[in-house]
Amino acid sequence: MKVGFYQFSPVFGEPKKNLEKIVEQLLKCDADLVVLPELAFSGYLFIEKKEVLTLSETIPGPISDTLREIAIKKGMTIVTGFAELNSAGGDKAYNSAFLVTPEGDIKIYRKNHLFHEEKLFFEPGDLGFPVFTVKGVKIGLLICFDHFFPEAARTLALQGAQIICHPSNLVIPFKAQLTTRTRSIENKVFWILANRTGSEVRGDKKFTYSGLSQISDPDGRIMVQAGELEEGFFAVDINPELAKNKSITPLCSLFQDRRTDIYQI
Repeated sequence: MKVGFYQFSPVFGEPKKNLEKIVEQLLKCDADLVVLPELAFSGYLFIEKKEVLTLSETIPGPISDTLREIAIKKGMTIVTGFAELNSAGGDKAYNSAFLVTPEGDIKIYRKNHLFHEEKLFFEPGDLGFPVFTVKGVKIGLLICFDHFFPEAARTLALQGAQIICHPSNLVIPFKAQLTTRTRSIENKVFWILANRTGSEVRGDKKFTYSGLSQISDPDGRIMVQAGELEEGFFAVDINPELAKNKSITPLCSLFQDRRTDIYQI
């Protein structure tokens, strides 16, 4: 199974332009699973709630419809972050990710752990930590700041997730590149960290994103990594079956040795 990510610098407030750039890349890449960054179409550095509502969309919508067509055409699974408008109406939006399968099915995850001023603009996730099965492989989704919470990755792993897809817009250098490798080791899973690069300046605010998207294996080894400023598609072949083996030694199992009788959380 070939898995990959596309690291690039979305332009704030230009969803059509960002979509065009992503489509161009997806149409020429070769992979079974591709992960894109968090809020890959809208950009990240919002100043007002009305910007969020303007740049969010429901599913189905133009973005999901377009990626669905590509997923079916190329027989690939695509995971991307996006700003999701509440389909029930009102002024609610979520920092979400969706997974679209080669058959065109779309599954949604909503970010549970909102970072910094995201709390001013987005609703916290209300869908839990779902795991989706695609062609026999179990895939979990997390978004950016979720990586700081080991319970999130463990919840996915306990449901059988073999690959964790992690759309991100990381502004704290090097932390996620380290913690996600640790989460891979803790749970014996493959981890696809799809970060963005570049900077955004909005009024008196500036965020610089750390790049260094990477894929780690169940032993925490980096299989492929992009540079801090590099744009492009990166991929590697993996065997998802390796993530089913939770043994550390012949007598030690990550899951069988858990002491749930004495944990306080």
